[in-house]
Amino acid sequence: MPAYWVARSKINDPVEYKKYTDRVPEIIAKFGGKVLARGGKFQIMEGPDKFHRFVVIEFPTFEQGVACFTSAEYDEAAAFRRSGAGEVETIMVEGGEATPR
Repeated sequence: MPAYWVARSKINDPVEYKKYTDRVPEIIAKFGGKVLARGGKFQIMEGPDKFHRFVVIEFPTFEQGVACFTSAEYDEAAAFRRSGAGEVETIMVEGGEATPR
């Protein structure tokens, strides 16, 4: 079952943030990920107006998505944005039919 990495971010330092974004596509591909949306037109329908960049990445499985996010390669790339270049909220969600909690 596919899974989706969904992130919303605020870029504080575009130069440092680009060092992160330049590295990530290759890492995502290594784990079987496919970018469905990155940047582009958006409209906040509800919630805070803090984030202005949105990303959706599809992985073949939940485990592959988590493995990508927790990999040493991703951690190294993310260090550029984690140093203050950006603020990000990221979730991994399994696709398919919704089941009640």
